Amino acid sequence: MEIEMEAGGPSSKRRRSVSPGKDEDGGGVDRISALPDAVLGEIITLLPTKDGGRTRILASRWRHLWRSAPLNLQCRDLGQLAGVLVSRILSSHQGPGRRFCITQGSTTTMDAWLRSAALDNLQELDVWYGPHRPLPASTLRFSATLRVFTIGGCDLSNTTVQPLHFPLLKQLGIEHASVSEHSLHNLIASCPILECFFIKYSVGFSSIRINSPSIESIAVSRCGADGSGFHLVGQIHLHELIIENAPCLETLLDLCNKCLHVSVVSAPKLDTLGFLSEQLSDGMGMDLSTRLVFGSTAIQGLRVYGLAMVVRTVKVLAIRVETLNLDVVIELMRCFPCLEKLYIQGWSTTEKNLWRRKHRELIKCFDICLKTIVISTYIGLWSEVNFATFFVLNAKSLELMIFEVNSANEEFISKAQKKLQLDNRASRGLLLPDLHFQWLTL
Repeated sequence: MEIEMEAGGPSSKRRRSVSPGKDEDGGGVDRISALPDAVLGEIITLLPTKDGGRTRILASRWRHLWRSAPLNLQCRDLGQLAGVLVSRILSSHQGPGRRFCITQGSTTTMDAWLRSAALDNLQELDVWYGPHRPLPASTLRFSATLRVFTIGGCDLSNTTVQPLHFPLLKQLGIEHASVSEHSLHNLIASCPILECFFIKYSVGFSSIRINSPSIESIAVSRCGADGSGFHLVGQIHLHELIIENAPCLETLLDLCNKCLHVSVVSAPKLDTLGFLSEQLSDGMGMDLSTRLVFGSTAIQGLRVYGLAMVVRTVKVLAIRVETLNLDVVIELMRCFPCLEKLYIQGWSTTEKNLWRRKHRELIKCFDICLKTIVISTYIGLWSEVNFATFFVLNAKSLELMIFEVNSANEEFISKAQKKLQLDNRASRGLLLPDLHFQWLTL
């Protein structure tokens, strides 16, 4: 459920509806079927596998289209009979291939599927081949045409990835895989126009170095852990991520790896960063939290150390906290002074977050650029109210506050908004932007 409120009350929007299948003049002309086969084929290939196949029963005009439309075949859509249905589809489809998502089957069966002519010129491949199995050569026959490649559960050896070249690949994902550091770097280097790279729940490497003129987004999540988040003993784990030269990098996400050291040497367009998490400990005093370094400025967990330089490019920041602490957030805003959107995911609220006296001088000299704030798991405690009110009254550019709550009714929202002192904000002047509130049920 989503409820949107403004400072002056519920927002209202007029909507205009048009009956499906009719144009505005009330006619019932089937304009879609009049489109060329090539256009209809592109529409069909965007549908889930089952829905694409069912278009054959719409009319005689559609009967032959699915067999010649670019194939979008996802095993997850086909249920318990997926193995049988995949074989039938590949044997009868004329191709070309657009997307193939394969998550089950014996080694022989999967190899036969991947060699099918119906998959020639495949653009997107999502393959889960099985734990400790090497990536088969039949998977790599698409290297010249792939644009999206996700590898799951495989053992990527040096002999497999070293000779590869993916001239068109823009998105590369590695999940639950075992890959040596040498193989990983060779794989990334084989993608000259790579834009998006993510790796999670994978082992076998201790360092990732990024030198890419094209990469725009990186996500590194829980490498060295299994799917449940448990630490994998006896494996080589990721400890270091170095962004050496990434002139197009805009997004760096999912930095939730124990003892990970992230060093950003050159990323002049870095815009979005998260999740940063509070300091973690092993119970014996050893710090396990991620360390993020920009030049001589370091962020350990959520604490900023040695603020010798600020990072003005970062506009979006996501943090995960156990205690909603205004002091910590203010220190992060000092490090990222041009921050426009802040997403906070938190649980407990033991801090009082009193700020009027404590941050009196800060309010006078520090320009808060935030336009949007999202607070997750909000329950309306005074510590949360004090935290939110600081931004309501002092963030001059603030336009939207989103509260994610377990339940939202009109009574709860009315009381919560009264606590947030909107009248005090309005009294500060007419130049402040209108502030909107959204209440989202988790």
